[in-house]
Amino acid sequence: MPLIQNTYGKGRVRVMRVHRGTRHEVRELTIQTMLDGDFAASYTEGDNRTVVATDTIKNIAYIVARENMTAGTEHYGGALAARFLERYPQVERVRVSLRETRWTRAGFGGTPHPHSFVLDANGQPTAEVSATRGETTVVSGIAGYTFMKTTESGWVDYVMDEYTTLPPTQDRIAATAMDARWTWLRPPADYGDANARVLSTMLEVFATTYSRGVQDSLYRMGEAALAAVPELGTVSMACPNKHYLPVKLEPFGLSSDNMVFTPTDEPHGQIECTVGR
Repeated sequence: MPLIQNTYGKGRVRVMRVHRGTRHEVRELTIQTMLDGDFAASYTEGDNRTVVATDTIKNIAYIVARENMTAGTEHYGGALAARFLERYPQVERVRVSLRETRWTRAGFGGTPHPHSFVLDANGQPTAEVSATRGETTVVSGIAGYTFMKTTESGWVDYVMDEYTTLPPTQDRIAATAMDARWTWLRPPADYGDANARVLSTMLEVFATTYSRGVQDSLYRMGEAALAAVPELGTVSMACPNKHYLPVKLEPFGLSSDNMVFTPTDEPHGQIECTVGR
C-alpha cells in the first residue's frame, strides 16, 4: 500500500519572551511546527535516520526565540521556519502556526509601568508561515475577537415559508466572536501596525454603518481592510452570530422596548466569507 501523505512536528510549544530594555516588552506564543520532507521510511520501514526528533523541534523554537527577542510574531515564525530549512536538507517544507496571548502594559497615575502587564483576553492574534527553499507565504489573523453593537442592525426580507419562525426586525443587537485571517501579497513595513490597522478598520465599519445582516457587514469590513492595507491579498472572516433574544415583559405589565435580552450562543448562525482583490 502506498503512503499517500505524511507530516509531523511539535504542537503546543509555549514560550514567553521578555526583552529587558528600559521598559520590558513581553510576547507569549503557543507554537506548532510541522515538517514535510524525506520521512516516508520512518512510516513504511521503521527507519528513523532522517527524522528530527520532536523534542529537538521544541528546543529549536526556544533557541530561535532567544535569538529574535524583539521580532514580531510573523518575523519570528519566518526565522523559525528558515532554521529548519537551513539545518536539515531532508526538510522540504516547514509550516509554523502561532497563537499569541496578549499582555497590555499596566499604568498607574497616568504613567505606564515598566514591567507590569494585564492580560488582554479579547481575541488571540494568530500567524501562519509556510516556507520552502523557494517560497514563503505568511497569513496573519485573530481568533475569538468579540465585539457588539446594541442598535443599527436588522434582519428582514429573507426566505419566509412554512418552516420559518424567526420574525423580521429592523433593530436588534449584533454581536460576534470573529475568527479572521488575512493573506499578505508582500510584507508590510510593520506587521504589528498593519494588523492593528486591519482590525480597527473592520471594527469601525461594523460600528458606524447600518448592518442589513452579518453577511452585509462582513463583506464591507473586508472591502475596507483591503483598501486600508494595500499589502493584503485576501481577508477571510468567520463569525458566529451571538444572539441576544428580547424578553417578553408584557405578561408582567411592562413594555419590552428592546431593553431586556437573554444572551445565548447555542445554537448560533455561522457566517463566513473571503474578500479579495
